[in-house]
Amino acid sequence: MNLDRTNLDPTTEAQPFLQTVELTKRYEDGTLALDRVSFEVGPGRIYAMLGGNGAGKTTTLNLFLGFIEPTSGEALIDGIATHVDPLRAKERIAYVSENVALYPHFTALQNLDFFVRLGGRNDLDREQLSAALDRVGLERQAHGKRLKGFSKGMRQKCALAIAILKDAPAILLDEPTSGLDPKAGMEFTQLLGELRDEGKAILMSTHDIFRAKQIADRVGIMDRGRLVAERQQAELEGEDLEALYVRYMAGPSAEVACSA
Repeated sequence: MNLDRTNLDPTTEAQPFLQTVELTKRYEDGTLALDRVSFEVGPGRIYAMLGGNGAGKTTTLNLFLGFIEPTSGEALIDGIATHVDPLRAKERIAYVSENVALYPHFTALQNLDFFVRLGGRNDLDREQLSAALDRVGLERQAHGKRLKGFSKGMRQKCALAIAILKDAPAILLDEPTSGLDPKAGMEFTQLLGELRDEGKAILMSTHDIFRAKQIADRVGIMDRGRLVAERQQAELEGEDLEALYVRYMAGPSAEVACSA
């Protein structure tokens, strides 16, 4: 398989903080979820894994998180192989899942207080917690309300606030714009840009072509467990990402384009 990395300049990337090396995952039933995937994300960079359901995006995140082990290859966080030392690797990342698991009978502030303490931070007062919720765009009047009445987008904002307060060098996001209205989506994009400017290495899975083109420094298109194409932000200025995506999702034609 030839990976389409048209015009990519490897010298433009900083030393990678997140990296996959020939990462492969085959399940016991024979399903090949990932097939020799290699990419890297440096500090102050956003990498978007773009693809449909079953493309391998969530499997990649799960391998970084140490939830599953690779069949071969490695997922590295700050040079640490996640299947070798998962606890030390996870200290360096924060994670926001698509289906946020927070306590519905806790308020937004109580959830933040609980989870940041669980993560080892005991130095934050109520106003600092509120400031984090302000930053992710949750209205002040909602800070003291229980999550059981929150929309999916509001719960995602709480989870993102928790990730920010962990202050880890890297952030992993699984379909982060799912459930967000257009205004919240724009706020999210702005916030990701701020986190990138602070030097965070950000890896996000998405099927949102518009958001990937808008915010990512590099986009990797995934299809059936393969990384089939990569583009830098500068290239996307003169290329239709949607047309490129459709080209690689076009069944047999994708196989031809990606075969060695």
